[in-house]
Amino acid sequence: MQIEGKLIKILEAESGTSKSGKAWSKQSCLVETDEKYNNLVCVTAFGDDNINNLNKLKVDGRCTIWCNVYSREYNGKFYNQIDGWRFSKSGNDAPAESFITSDDMPF
Repeated sequence: MQIEGKLIKILEAESGTSKSGKAWSKQSCLVETDEKYNNLVCVTAFGDDNINNLNKLKVDGRCTIWCNVYSREYNGKFYNQIDGWRFSKSGNDAPAESFITSDDMPF
């Protein structure tokens, strides 16, 4: 799933240790989409690589985030999670892409 919109805020990074003794880190951000209603989405980046990519984005800039959305049940209630796995600039904030034409090919 893709979420595209304006990056509103990057929240403080969090870290800890799991029950199995593994270290973890995460950081969340708020994105305002172009939808008319319910347009604020909180996306979480897990792991140092994803956190570094999230922090390359500018607050108030346009971005595209590829993410996985899932739900889990706890005590009869369901909770949603949105995990971002790719973060990039979009719109006017994105670098211009260069395309290879047939004239640029070495053969």
